[in-house]
Amino acid sequence: MSFSLNYQLRKSLQHWLSPSSRLTRPLINTTRPFTTTPTTKMRLPYVPNPPNTTSEAEQAIVDRITARRHPRPLQPLDLTLLHSPPVADGWNSFLGAIRTQTLLPADERELAISRVAVCNGAWYEWHHHAPLAVQAGVSEGEDGLGVVKRQEPLLIEEGAQKKGGLNERQWAAVCLTDEMTRNVKVRDSTFEEVRKLFSEREMVELTAIIACYNCVSRFLVALDVGERNGTGPDDKAH
Repeated sequence: MSFSLNYQLRKSLQHWLSPSSRLTRPLINTTRPFTTTPTTKMRLPYVPNPPNTTSEAEQAIVDRITARRHPRPLQPLDLTLLHSPPVADGWNSFLGAIRTQTLLPADERELAISRVAVCNGAWYEWHHHAPLAVQAGVSEGEDGLGVVKRQEPLLIEEGAQKKGGLNERQWAAVCLTDEMTRNVKVRDSTFEEVRKLFSEREMVELTAIIACYNCVSRFLVALDVGERNGTGPDDKAH
């Protein structure tokens, strides 16, 4: 390399690295616009329905999931999980226990799950569980699901002003959900108020439900299962 060319390259590099140059030159990727347009396709292909299996053990897993879903068909979540039959099987067993073997009333369970969905933007989860909360007696209006749809944190000490038509246990359930989901750690003051209203078994079940559906929502959102990312609680199903 000639001395002249070497000198020019050094001068160019010095200019590029100089503080004054960094203040004026464009940032990388400024020509690529930021977009919030929702994805329109799940990030992985769903397995076929009915799923292809390669062994009797895999078919038994599909049969167990199908039995739990009956009379509904396999769901997009199932058809994603079945890429890994052992994971799908463990998921099915855990969710089956949470959904069908806990004693916590359905309204409180579904309100907690729906609040997880709001906090995490998991609208596929919302559109499955908010209607179940309504079926369990929660109002669809501003005093019911409208409370759960709020984007700001729900603090148990603000119940007198913000709980709307939710009863004390329902409000306590969504506030515990809020703190577990947003902060992981739950304030002592919140736990003490919830503990006054729920038995030890109910506390374990409520906490497990919240933790379980945080797992579910994170899986759903990461892969955009059901293609709901970027929508919201009031968007119609598609």
